[in-house]
Amino acid sequence: MKKTFVIDYLPESAHKYRRGWAIAAVDVIRATTMAITAVSLGRKCYPVDTLEAAFQLAGKHPNPLLAGELQGDMPPGFEMNNSPAELAERDDTDRPLIMLSSSGTRLLANGRGCDAVYLGCFRNARSLGRRLARGDHNKIALIGAGSRGEFREEDQIGCAWIAAELVSAGYTPEDKTTARIFEQWGTAKAEDCLLSKSIEYLRKTNQVADLYFILDRVNDLDDIFVLDQQCVKIPPELPSDRSFDAVATY
Repeated sequence: MKKTFVIDYLPESAHKYRRGWAIAAVDVIRATTMAITAVSLGRKCYPVDTLEAAFQLAGKHPNPLLAGELQGDMPPGFEMNNSPAELAERDDTDRPLIMLSSSGTRLLANGRGCDAVYLGCFRNARSLGRRLARGDHNKIALIGAGSRGEFREEDQIGCAWIAAELVSAGYTPEDKTTARIFEQWGTAKAEDCLLSKSIEYLRKTNQVADLYFILDRVNDLDDIFVLDQQCVKIPPELPSDRSFDAVATY
């Protein structure tokens, strides 16, 4: 069977890819970076799509850490913003993270119902691309979370980096838009995202620590991260996960 991929964006787009599709959710600034960082440090992570769901889930866990933002603002009752840099500095990894964001966690929630939901960011784009390139899924949707209706540059780069591994393994783009994004960003550098409005926002709000955190940790993780029920997890390693010989172009 022909193996194909599509690059799309916005949380609502996940509804288009159900049975027969695997999706990779990409929200570099900052939800998937936050979730992946949490789990890589040994912390349990539960992304939610609404404020009500966050507080409801918090009531089921002892001493949870509520973190996130809605339209850029930390909700009342939350302990910290959607900041992977701040999270990495904390030593309370025994506290489960319940996280909410304007776009990224909604994208993850909307992915329920497809064959698999993977999480991608700059930290694991190469390893995720190589896992997906194994061919376990014939149809793959790489979906950027989007912000204020825009497909931000950092998410286009993240999706295109994953796509580079798929193309090396023989996957083909589903449409012209996907091919264009891959051609434009497949060999981009992480710093090429600096023109993004997301970066401008971090600078205006004195949150550049997250920018440095992201740019300093490109492809530093070999693990794969999936959404399993409500929890982000590292799935069991397959024998060839670390021996795949596709050559990255970034």
